[in-house]
Amino acid sequence: MIKAVLFDLDGTLLPMDQDVFIKAFSGLLAKKMVALKGYDPKQFSTAIWTAIGRIVKNDGSRTNEQLWWDVYCSVMGQTGREDENIFLDFYTNEFQSVADVCGYDKMAAEIIALVKEKGLRPVLATNPLFPQIATASRIRWAGMQPEDFELFTTFEDYSYCKPNLKYYLEIMEKTGLAPEECVMVGNDVGEDMIAENLGMKVFLLTDCLINKADRDISVYPHGGFNELAQFIKEL
Repeated sequence: MIKAVLFDLDGTLLPMDQDVFIKAFSGLLAKKMVALKGYDPKQFSTAIWTAIGRIVKNDGSRTNEQLWWDVYCSVMGQTGREDENIFLDFYTNEFQSVADVCGYDKMAAEIIALVKEKGLRPVLATNPLFPQIATASRIRWAGMQPEDFELFTTFEDYSYCKPNLKYYLEIMEKTGLAPEECVMVGNDVGEDMIAENLGMKVFLLTDCLINKADRDISVYPHGGFNELAQFIKEL
């Protein structure tokens, strides 16, 4: 019996071209840090992307946040830990303009409302690469509030990332759910549909499809928001 629906955020509930989003986000962040700290732009960029690359492969020995700062400081120096307040200020201010490069679909909020109407638990299973403040903002850009979800995954609280199946198992542990009681909805074949390997049902939202391995998507229930709504109604 299905009890919960897990949703990806970027490219799913929040329509976007991921490459455009990353370029806008990283460009603004680098501009702020270079201006305030006088960092070499290339060194700062190396620190950011090396840290992100490492947390994607986190082995669970520490949170993604702890690993991120460890790697960042290994490149920028141990005083880099003092940059945290600047990062938080960035997410409060400049980061908000990145919403301009993202799309919006009012059906995203309608889908979450439909999940609740059916008595199902909505969980936001967005890759925990960002701090809570940034993820909460992206939820609002998509037309919802953080409290619309039972939980949403951030780098403070998780020690794995997609496509590692242990990321999904972390969610199961925190929610008390079993994989076979869940549906995973996402736009990335490699990162989201892999939840099927645990026994979850899946739905591939194709509006902002990511299919790096060019897999046959006909093997998954798929479509746009209208098809997703029908899929949820039939659960």
